[in-house]
Amino acid sequence: MTTLLTLISALLWWVLYSSIGALFFAIITWSVMRWSERCPVVFNRAYLACLVWSLISLLIIGGVAMHEGHTKPPYAPLLVSPLLRGALLIDMVIGVVVLWRLIPRIDAHRVRPASACLAVAVIMAVGFGVATSLAG
Repeated sequence: MTTLLTLISALLWWVLYSSIGALFFAIITWSVMRWSERCPVVFNRAYLACLVWSLISLLIIGGVAMHEGHTKPPYAPLLVSPLLRGALLIDMVIGVVVLWRLIPRIDAHRVRPASACLAVAVIMAVGFGVATSLAG
């Protein structure tokens, strides 16, 4: 019974942390895509895309952290890991695909892949900046 409660608690925290991060990243995505598309995009779909991407990202990064044994601070050795860098590359490709497929413009056209790439690049730059400042 304790294992089941632990699993349910971990799943709830996973979704909660992902949704908090997704809201922050959706604001960035929405503003970057609005600027690069020169047309409004649907915010709730940007949030949905960022939520899906955040859920996948936490699984990937958490899996790499557990594999490498860096689940407790300091996290600086994890940031220089070649496995994490490869996982982040895969994560960025997943992010571009998810943003491109799930976010429509207000005129019902799909956003350009270049806009999705730009949004992912901005999000990863902000995220890596936050991660390096907290890791030290």
